[in-house]
Amino acid sequence: MQTRSIIAALLLGSLSLFSWADSTKLPLQDTEQVSRRVNASTALTLEDAITRTLKNNPQLYQYRFRQQSLVAQRESSSLSPALNLGLEVENIAGSGEFNGVDSAETTLALSSVIELGAKARSRVAVIDARTDRLKFERQAATLDVLGELTTTFIRSLSTQENIALAMETVALSEQMLKTVKQRASKGAAPEAEVMRAKAALTRTSIRLQALRSSFNRQKVTLSSFWGGTNPHFTELSGSLSAFGASDDFASLLQRAKHSPAIAIFASEARLKDAEVKLAQAQSRADIGWQLGVRRFEETDDTALTAGVSIPLFSGKRNRGAVASALAERNAVDYQQADAQLKLHNRLFAAFSQLEENKAAVEQFSSHVLPALEQALRLTRQAYENGRYRYQDWIAAQEELLTAKQQHIEAATAAQLNQALIEQLIAEPLATNDLSY
Repeated sequence: MQTRSIIAALLLGSLSLFSWADSTKLPLQDTEQVSRRVNASTALTLEDAITRTLKNNPQLYQYRFRQQSLVAQRESSSLSPALNLGLEVENIAGSGEFNGVDSAETTLALSSVIELGAKARSRVAVIDARTDRLKFERQAATLDVLGELTTTFIRSLSTQENIALAMETVALSEQMLKTVKQRASKGAAPEAEVMRAKAALTRTSIRLQALRSSFNRQKVTLSSFWGGTNPHFTELSGSLSAFGASDDFASLLQRAKHSPAIAIFASEARLKDAEVKLAQAQSRADIGWQLGVRRFEETDDTALTAGVSIPLFSGKRNRGAVASALAERNAVDYQQADAQLKLHNRLFAAFSQLEENKAAVEQFSSHVLPALEQALRLTRQAYENGRYRYQDWIAAQEELLTAKQQHIEAATAAQLNQALIEQLIAEPLATNDLSY
């Protein structure tokens, strides 16, 4: 049995695969190796697809480089102001007594700035806050990618089951054509019924081919999640009718509040707080200083020079930056409130639809399909005995096939809503399983 630890379990546990210390080799370089591993087994499981996506998805790989950028920025932000070495020459190439260089004054000076207000510490705090936010951005992006992957897998699995249903339909149509031909040869059925049976068989064959083409396209889409372009698997391993026991809505909502999609706002608030402190620190004027040695060519004497400069009204000039940082910080609280409202709506819709879908699947499995299968057997026997018309047999068969199609649709919808819930709460639902 393959446990479907969709999205969250693999996100929170297997994200070690995305270690920041990993090499920066592009993921597409590993595609050939991945393809060979997939080829070892022609049946692709959801677990395999998720593992390969976490290792090789180009969209997720970029976060390694963003982390490296922040590490470099932190190193630069912690540095003290640079020392400047300056050379100044005065009183040269003038007129009168200042002609030539005999009256020149040469000054070699060292200058820099003394930062006040703990600016370096504030800059580092901003970079650390950005690093913390990046962690949640990475987790949220991974949830989105794995959610899309899971949705694609479920829809592909649905197509695969529709192919099986179409093959069953072709088999039933072939049997119907055979039976109708036998009755027509005995004069018990008109030739028109044979033609209708042939047309029905052709239509089912056309649908089967269309489904197979659609499945091939979906396999290519699945492969693209781990950087592949040529799927080396032939089928998917899983069942749409296996569901896990879900918690009540209140419990799911409470778990969703701790998901990366919501936690990112706490990290965003910490970042904005750090940016406010940095803006306030930058309101403190820095002290510029200069220390040098001056040589007088005329007297061959030397002297020390020193200077200090302090900007005036620097705090007033930076009021706009402080106000802007404060406004952005206040906006985060409302952004979080809006995100929580949208999360509540999406989660409730998915939860209610999941319960509805699961109930429908249960009704189809327990009552509808068994009754229609029995009805089809009785109708076929009655037709073969000349007690029912061809139209009656066709109607019974189509009713059963339609019900099986609706069963697949309900199971697919249930799996999609279940996957969405798992994405929203960043946790797998209990005993959730997609395997046979």
